[in-house]
Amino acid sequence: MTIRLFGPWPLAAGTRITAENEQAHYLVHVMRAREGTEVALFNGHDGEWLAEVTGLNRKQCVLVVRNQRRPQTPEETDVWLLFAAIKRLRIDFLVEKACELGVSVLWPLFTRHATMTRVNTDRLRAHGIAAAEQCTRLTVPEIRPVVPLGTALADWPEGRRLIVCDESGGGETIADAMTRFGSGPVALLVGPEGGFAKTELDLLRILPFATTVSLGPRILRAETAALAALACWQALCGDWRR
Repeated sequence: MTIRLFGPWPLAAGTRITAENEQAHYLVHVMRAREGTEVALFNGHDGEWLAEVTGLNRKQCVLVVRNQRRPQTPEETDVWLLFAAIKRLRIDFLVEKACELGVSVLWPLFTRHATMTRVNTDRLRAHGIAAAEQCTRLTVPEIRPVVPLGTALADWPEGRRLIVCDESGGGETIADAMTRFGSGPVALLVGPEGGFAKTELDLLRILPFATTVSLGPRILRAETAALAALACWQALCGDWRR
């Protein structure tokens, strides 16, 4: 399997790129790259390009871009995931798997019952990049700064539906809601392990752009609920239908 790296470099035939620090360590010490090793590069804009290692040492690895492997194409699905701040290991797992499931925006939130008071978005972005490299997607999901739930809802973009995963069992089934909405822009909202506060649910239920849905008869962990909802979306409305 070809090694893949994401970076901010402009990609075109003949471009010389120097990978340093963590990327150089990954290439040299983890993947055992040598001169002549092929590496696939992507930046989220220019598609995927094959490059060749032409020089390396312990601190840096020099690559020369050869040819385009895949052109950049628009994402087939436009799905955001909003989620309450949860514990570190679980939020890291959630970001990694949500990236693999094709999410375009990840937005951590502070809710009334959220267990965490801070979120390291730089660490989450690193997990998103690693997941994108592994799953062969050509983009990395946007990681938005953590804000209170009310702040995220106050300036909601026109035309984007919000599907609220309601652990209390209220609302229609998630399959019925997604089938009704189709493949347009959507966001999924998942609360913390303690659930949404009553005041939060009351607010969400009266928003004209929001629909509350049930994820079945069992209480799910926050990360399980988020990934289950994303899987439903991909199966019913996303690129799993191909």
